[in-house]
Amino acid sequence: MDQTLVEKASEIVSKEHMDCILALIDLDGYPTASTITVSKANGINWITFVINSNCNKAIRLKNNNRASVCFASLGNIEPLYNITLVGKIEIINDQKTRNEMWWDDCKNHFSGPDDPNYSVIKFITERYNLFVEWHNISGTI
Repeated sequence: MDQTLVEKASEIVSKEHMDCILALIDLDGYPTASTITVSKANGINWITFVINSNCNKAIRLKNNNRASVCFASLGNIEPLYNITLVGKIEIINDQKTRNEMWWDDCKNHFSGPDDPNYSVIKFITERYNLFVEWHNISGTI
């Protein structure tokens, strides 16, 4: 059952451009949460996002790389799920990664993958708490 829930959670997270909540630690040591859209994901193992190099998220993660990501179905959306991942996050700015993570909606914020304000951040999961289809498991990766 545990592996089946991990696989179901991975399928949900890997759907194209899912919205989720990213929680980072601010400069005063408090958690802060904001919505963000997934650029790409490898199941629950790692997730990439696109951010502005000068935004508060970039400043916070440079100061403290601990993070949490939460995907949740809201209202009456089936299947019911709450996928909470805890791990580390880093900025990756090599041009190959920037090109790979670029997707159509990025052009609403950046001129292209060469834009100096365009950055990719990668979240790597260390542990998880999954609630999928009325079953709950926790574990580490």
